[in-house]
Amino acid sequence: MATLFDSYRSSYDNVVEDSVSFSGLKHDFFLEAKADLLARLIVERRLVGHPDGPRTLDVGCGIGALHPYLSKILPRLEGCDISSESIERARMDNPDVAYQSYIAPSLPYSDNTFDLAFAVCVMHHVIPQDWCGFIREMKRIVRPGGCVTIIEHNPLNPLTRLAVLRCPFDEDAVLLSHRKTARLLQDSGLRNVRSEYFLLLPTKARPARSVERALSRLPFGAQYATSAIV
Repeated sequence: MATLFDSYRSSYDNVVEDSVSFSGLKHDFFLEAKADLLARLIVERRLVGHPDGPRTLDVGCGIGALHPYLSKILPRLEGCDISSESIERARMDNPDVAYQSYIAPSLPYSDNTFDLAFAVCVMHHVIPQDWCGFIREMKRIVRPGGCVTIIEHNPLNPLTRLAVLRCPFDEDAVLLSHRKTARLLQDSGLRNVRSEYFLLLPTKARPARSVERALSRLPFGAQYATSAIV
């Protein structure tokens, strides 16, 4: 898997843009929606005690495409990935973010290091027999009272499935339902598990986001976020 994503160091942006081009939306739209969701989650999960915000880790961050949208609200943001080439690109693009490459399955951090660890569209690249271990590693590096969050594609959304089908590095993806993800978090000893769907409407206007929030329990959005407390 590391070798696969190493080969997309320079072309990742274009590949993703091509995979979602049928929607008429740019990749930026999806990145902004994820950043907005994470910012809200930090408040709702009460992770704002430190004056500089929570220490946060993006697990499987790739080239750090999401980080320009997060760095202003998360000054203590870090990222890691098994693709060393992607990490080198991330360092070039986001010099204020701390990055590490690593060899799976062990994350390169001590126990209880972070307030929030999240993985965005990473789990479907992990082989299913390793899903439990992946979650437990995320749990290990988050402090008690901190939060683990998984953002994934909604396999019930036909447009999401089309985007995955069009994306060459998603060829072997195994999509997880939000119920499966929630069960993995629960089985790993995490508590207060909750899920929400998002990316339902093709606009970032505030009224549209309000509608999405009202419908977030229904499996309509292109993606979902499942989070839990350590």
